[in-house]
Amino acid sequence: MVAPGPSDAQIEEIVNIAMRTPDHGKLAPWKVIAVALDQRALLAQAIKSAYLKEKPNAGRMELEGLEAMAHEAPTLLVMLSSPVASTKIPLWEQELSCGAFAMNILHATHAMGFVGGWITGWPAYNEDVRDLFGSTPEKIAGFLYIGTSNAELTERPRPELKKILSLWTPAAAE
Repeated sequence: MVAPGPSDAQIEEIVNIAMRTPDHGKLAPWKVIAVALDQRALLAQAIKSAYLKEKPNAGRMELEGLEAMAHEAPTLLVMLSSPVASTKIPLWEQELSCGAFAMNILHATHAMGFVGGWITGWPAYNEDVRDLFGSTPEKIAGFLYIGTSNAELTERPRPELKKILSLWTPAAAE
């Protein structure tokens, strides 16, 4: 992905569109944090510091890979699952809503002519990295990268439809 990414106004439009997400109880159990280009080096350093805290003997290649995560695309959005505890809505439904919200961000991104990707990786599961954006019980649902494609888009292999889609038939009555 290369520049340009969406403008601030386009990011707001993308997120507004994505809010048309299934959300039992109207809880909005998700948050999006945009990381500006001029903050990426600080983010990369914070991620590397968290990694070194966990793995003090990390190699150069590992650290360079973590550094690269902060600079993958012109636009970086961090998705947080932000569940609401004081509700009857199960946590699972709130987490599913967060995933749907993230996917809707990607759909809106593509509809606006940009490309996007959703990545987790080690930083998504580290509490120190999570604390850069939120707090317990929140979790990083992923890092959404948005930009313009610099190559022809290709489709990745998908499972056969017949392995995914079936018709339910009730068991024969005895």
